[in-house]
Amino acid sequence: MKRRIVQGAVLLTLVTIAACPSFSQASVALQKHLTQDLGLTQEQVTSIRNGTPFAEALPSRSPAEVFVFGAVYINADPESYVKYAYDFNLLRSLPGYLAINQYSNPPQLSDLKGFALGSDDIQALKNCAPGNCAIQLPGGTIADIQKSINWSAPDVDNQVNQYIQKTALSRMQLYQQQGDKLLGEVYNDKKQQVNVSDQFKYILSYAKALPQNVPEFYNYIVNYPQSKSANMSSMFYWENVKFGLKPTLRIVQVMTMKGTPPQQPAYVIAEKQLYASHYFETSLDLTYCISGNGDPKQPGFFLVKVMGSEQAGLTGMKGSIVRRVAVSHSVTDMQKGLASAKQALEQHQ
Repeated sequence: MKRRIVQGAVLLTLVTIAACPSFSQASVALQKHLTQDLGLTQEQVTSIRNGTPFAEALPSRSPAEVFVFGAVYINADPESYVKYAYDFNLLRSLPGYLAINQYSNPPQLSDLKGFALGSDDIQALKNCAPGNCAIQLPGGTIADIQKSINWSAPDVDNQVNQYIQKTALSRMQLYQQQGDKLLGEVYNDKKQQVNVSDQFKYILSYAKALPQNVPEFYNYIVNYPQSKSANMSSMFYWENVKFGLKPTLRIVQVMTMKGTPPQQPAYVIAEKQLYASHYFETSLDLTYCISGNGDPKQPGFFLVKVMGSEQAGLTGMKGSIVRRVAVSHSVTDMQKGLASAKQALEQHQ
């Protein structure tokens, strides 16, 4: 465990920082969070401020929960990160990405071309049953797809993927109208049922992991499509990505809030997983772009990321081993991602 700075030293540090015009109010609050809430030493905070990427796993409240925190200081405009992070042409070129595409507004069936399960997953669906299925699905969907498909036909893969695409489109349309009410149904692929909507609230309740309280944005995350303000926006994409043993289809909502510095982060971004075919029962990634100074001629910001998820298969003796590997990879990937973002954005500054 990283030792905590004694209270007097923390207060002295914060007073010194606050007196320095090169730090915004938001970045002072961040530094307090790093030392008091996360227990980082002042040397570690200084290292982050000097541009060294930092990542660590945070204590979890349950075996299925994984939280990873990361931060780095980038000498660039915060807005440049928003453009960089959602450059889909760039994402398509990254290792592990098999396919990715943004939904139109309104969503169209053509948006889902390439949104497809592999043959192994399709064969697994044939014998799926609630409580014992290789694909994360609600029980009603499992039963419906088994009745709708001619499993002996030579084009069975195409039939299944057409069904999957049409279902994904209709559910996206309903989600844009109803929000998390649509997610109130549960995954029935395992014995333990999972209510996706409740888990988003549970992730956001872990206040220690969140570097700054922005309640109006968190309210938008759980109450979409209500509670939207003029400084908030939303877009959707799907991806087929391989970060485990199996390629995984995911549908993600990206919610962005442009803050009003110096009190708030310049940007807060939430990546809210609406569906995943494997591994992640729930995933909510939060990104904070916190301005580091008030000089427009020398822009810079802290890039802070918090990745929270509930994952299947992390309990029991075997699950504990899987968990250690998953957490280790997540921390390493976080650190690499922060380093890549810093390099890319500072090169174009």
